[in-house]
Amino acid sequence: MSVPRFWRKQIARYNLVGTYCKACNEYFYPPRNLCPTCRREGEIGEFKFNGNGELVTYTVIHAAAEGFEGQTPYVLGIVQLEEGPRLTSQIVGDPKEMHIGLKVRPVFRRLGQSGERGMIYYGTKFVPA
Repeated sequence: MSVPRFWRKQIARYNLVGTYCKACNEYFYPPRNLCPTCRREGEIGEFKFNGNGELVTYTVIHAAAEGFEGQTPYVLGIVQLEEGPRLTSQIVGDPKEMHIGLKVRPVFRRLGQSGERGMIYYGTKFVPA
């Protein structure tokens, strides 16, 4: 991850900030500049999600990508936020205790590091509520 990209996405990553359409009341994460339903008639506003949601589906990763080998096994899931949007995130906890419909809440955790001596970056993961 490049440093400029990191700083551009920092607000949304650290605070679960997305957008919503004032015309149709649809919520988006990550943020959008245009409502896909209302198009130009929609007016987009910023919205901070509370982060509470439900696990829609998940998988347990046993063979991780480079740099994540020490975290296996871990759970990667799709969370549907209470406000509507779905997002992919790591679910922290015992893989044996995960199930579809599990209520989750956000936590602030280390996401990774750029290179061996690079910048450590943090963001949102989820844990059982």
